[in-house]
Amino acid sequence: MIRVPAALLALVVAAPLAALAQPACRPTAPDALGPFYVPGAPARTATGRGLAVTGVVRSAAGCAPLAGATLEWWSADAAGDYGAAHRATQRADAEGRYRYETTFPGRYPGRPPHLHVRVSARGHRVLVTQLYPARGQAALAQDFVLVAE
Repeated sequence: MIRVPAALLALVVAAPLAALAQPACRPTAPDALGPFYVPGAPARTATGRGLAVTGVVRSAAGCAPLAGATLEWWSADAAGDYGAAHRATQRADAEGRYRYETTFPGRYPGRPPHLHVRVSARGHRVLVTQLYPARGQAALAQDFVLVAE
């Protein structure tokens, strides 16, 4: 039988418990805003059908969900053109969850298909990033992790 000193055993048990008590989430990487952002998009959760994006908005400090976070979406339509029909603003629910549905974005010269999103929440830095779904993808799970100010 191997004897483990009590102090060492306490350290081995306490370290993982401390890590669990204060989890941290890796912040979502930012990406370019691009030239087609227009503030004030209509409140809605869908701008088409065929590609559903779901996830949770969280804080990097503690991974806590950010209730009521604002998500602003914009993307090209299937032909690769930007317009008001593919712009939306929505709020995450009380658990930070969101669901957005749109048509699969078309390509425009020099860019792969992508969705833009701007995510904001009180006490956190605004995140602007892009999602790059694979051709034919119908569902995309993406949590957004914001950095506290």
